[in-house]
Amino acid sequence: MDFSEAITKADRLDAQGRHQEAINILLAGAEKGDIEAKTRLGKRMIVGDRAPSLPKDGVGYIVEAAEAGSPEALGVLSVLFALGMYVKQDWRQALNALRLSAENQWEDARIQLLAIASNRELASSRKTEEDNPDYWLQLAASVDFDYWSTPPTSNTLSEDPLIKTYPEFVNNDVCAWLIRKAQGRLTRAQVYDSVKRTVTESHTRTNSAAMFNMVETDLVNLLIQMRMAASTGINFRNFEAATVLHYASGEQISEHYDFIDPNTPDYEKVIREQGQRIITFIIYLNDDYKGGETVFPELDISHHGSQGEGIFFVNALKDGRSDLRTLHAGRPPLDGEKWIATQFIRNSFAL
Repeated sequence: MDFSEAITKADRLDAQGRHQEAINILLAGAEKGDIEAKTRLGKRMIVGDRAPSLPKDGVGYIVEAAEAGSPEALGVLSVLFALGMYVKQDWRQALNALRLSAENQWEDARIQLLAIASNRELASSRKTEEDNPDYWLQLAASVDFDYWSTPPTSNTLSEDPLIKTYPEFVNNDVCAWLIRKAQGRLTRAQVYDSVKRTVTESHTRTNSAAMFNMVETDLVNLLIQMRMAASTGINFRNFEAATVLHYASGEQISEHYDFIDPNTPDYEKVIREQGQRIITFIIYLNDDYKGGETVFPELDISHHGSQGEGIFFVNALKDGRSDLRTLHAGRPPLDGEKWIATQFIRNSFAL
């Protein structure tokens, strides 16, 4: 079996719905030292993607592939170090893994380092290894974790319920990376029917979305969550999966709430086991469109965010009950397209 034959054959089997056979091919490739097969297998086992959910074994395959020099595996390993998933939690090791991935020519790692480097002059120079052999090392060394773990300057739009904005939450390169990562992954956004316990398309929500699971996220997203955690005072382990939303001209999400509906069957059990969505955090990834405001009709607030700006609002009252004043909507862009990143934060560990 050639180096990439396992991947090619597994993809063909997956396309035919023969997922167990695809896993067997990846296993065989991994046993023969195919680091691409190890990386693919590890990612699938970590999240149970058309495969048994065996996260510890999956992490083992990722570590082996990373040690063998797989650029993608090193990128995944950076996430595992940041989360402390079956490896010791260590942000410096996470950054080092991403740097090694960049040096091994993985484009995704390079774009991430360019986005999160604190030395913006060095990042904007876009040096190459020929110009500076230590370029990626220097970029990684400039990443300032204090910056990401400190709340930025904020403005208050409403004291009660609390709505705060952060005009300079992330830089434009971070915004561009999030958009780039979501492109090609967008699907029609859905709404949750609390009675039927199903998600479905609705005329009330016409935009599209891209969600990122454990192995689809990256160090940029995790640093953003660190900054959100610092701004809200809630541990980022209470965060749901990150999502990027896209609104083409005319697309919108009409008035709705983000908290868990009190009419949900077994509401108390759901809240006890999963927690309440107490905060919604949004980052505006672009601003070159007309319309598209975030509106709170009960509060007479209409906000058109600027690129890189963050905004969060508290969905629950102090006693934990839903705050009906947080009714809100995303108005349709009238000219151009709108991109935002959204993060739901719970008051206890989310699933």
